Amino acid sequence: MKTIPRFLALVALAVVTYTNCTHAAPAKTPNIVVILSDDYGYGSLGAYGADPALVRTPNLDRLALEGRRFTDAYTPSSVCTPTRYALITGRYCWRTALNHGGVANTLDPLLIETTRPTIASLLKKHGYATGFVGKWHLGYGTEPRVDFTKELKPGPLELGFDYQFAVPQNHNDKTRVFVENHRVYGLRSAKLTPSEKSLGLDAPERDDPKTMGDLTERAVGWLGQQAGQSAPFFLYFAPVAVHELVTPSAETQGTSKAGPYGDFIHDLDRSVGRILAALEKQNALENTLIIFSSDNGGVVSGGQTGASKIAMDAGLKINGALRGGKHDVWEGGFKVPFIVRWPGRVPAGTVSHEMFGLVDVFATVAAVVGETKLDRTTTAPDSVNVLSAWTGAPTAPPLRRDLILQSASGVYAIRSGPWKWINGVPLAPKDKKAPAVSGPKADQFRPRLINLVDDPGETTDVSAAHPEIARELAALLKQHRAQGFSRD
Repeated sequence: MKTIPRFLALVALAVVTYTNCTHAAPAKTPNIVVILSDDYGYGSLGAYGADPALVRTPNLDRLALEGRRFTDAYTPSSVCTPTRYALITGRYCWRTALNHGGVANTLDPLLIETTRPTIASLLKKHGYATGFVGKWHLGYGTEPRVDFTKELKPGPLELGFDYQFAVPQNHNDKTRVFVENHRVYGLRSAKLTPSEKSLGLDAPERDDPKTMGDLTERAVGWLGQQAGQSAPFFLYFAPVAVHELVTPSAETQGTSKAGPYGDFIHDLDRSVGRILAALEKQNALENTLIIFSSDNGGVVSGGQTGASKIAMDAGLKINGALRGGKHDVWEGGFKVPFIVRWPGRVPAGTVSHEMFGLVDVFATVAAVVGETKLDRTTTAPDSVNVLSAWTGAPTAPPLRRDLILQSASGVYAIRSGPWKWINGVPLAPKDKKAPAVSGPKADQFRPRLINLVDDPGETTDVSAAHPEIARELAALLKQHRAQGFSRD
């Protein structure tokens, strides 16, 4: 007799429990927690098929068991900054000066205009306490070169957040410090001792293996401060795992058979577990909408430590069966895990194949608090309300007719139904050369039409067989890029 796989058995149990238990209706304004992991691939957690002999993600799997898992969720970019910009503003990042697919540098100014509505400012208008903890990567101030010895303003606090405790750019960035509100955390003086790897700020340096724990401690602490308060709260938590440098904590080191990369995944899962425990402790979990995702696909080539290669050699399918990964125009760069948990509103243990993007989180969260008509000329011009997909309501026709993607090389693609059109044209920052169109990634720099249903591995260009679809999608991409919005 065959045994039911453990995860499927737990899903069945969750569905039965959810169906047979009476849930109190959630309050009109739920607490909201958005967890955006870093470079975390589609196949790197148990609920999406990761081998439990290699990595174990019980807390992330719990979100899927008690919530809804999505199989066709996309980031707007296959690299960090543009996705974070789109999540917060509901606007494609290529509408800004950062239109070439790259990322904000360590010393770049704030990318988001302080006059632009953000998910934080919208929720603050609805009475929410708002906090941000984790990787920011969207710049500070207005000067062309940020001076980290001075006040870092404007920043998240000018965009609607009441509090921030941040890694300014990346886990391995040259600042080597945290930022709290408007200042480098613990800054002692304006004295600088620069080195090859550091700006030399006179402040406590981040300890890489402890950074995940430090950020989680701050997030949990901020949540604790909301206990007993009458206002609902919104936490945007952006862990640095599993971005390079891959530096697992002392607690997880050696716990995964996928090597340090798997250990770092365990750190991410432990952080999610601590967030859940904090919410449970203050009796807030049942009235909290939790959203978990990643800023782009996982790294499958390169990487400073080589940890992802070690993990893949051990058998971990970082991005599942998808082609490519971070930076690429292929599905492995954009398709990410996406899980929503909201008791009483989101059916537990369910799966949705609805296509949408992280850019849609803004309009969907707005709908949660009652704002269903956003002015696309001023607010979230590229964000579509997909709340019915989250809550399991019938969604025919699809909520998202099309979705624009951009690789780290600036190559655009557009998804619509089963089709994906890739324009194949690389872009470059001002005064820099466009990426080389030869070499191992040459396929990304050729126009092509792909039917993802027939060809999920993206191996065959079918534009010659369907020239009308290729022309239609190319024209639609051009239209969306030319106008200031892409939603109705």
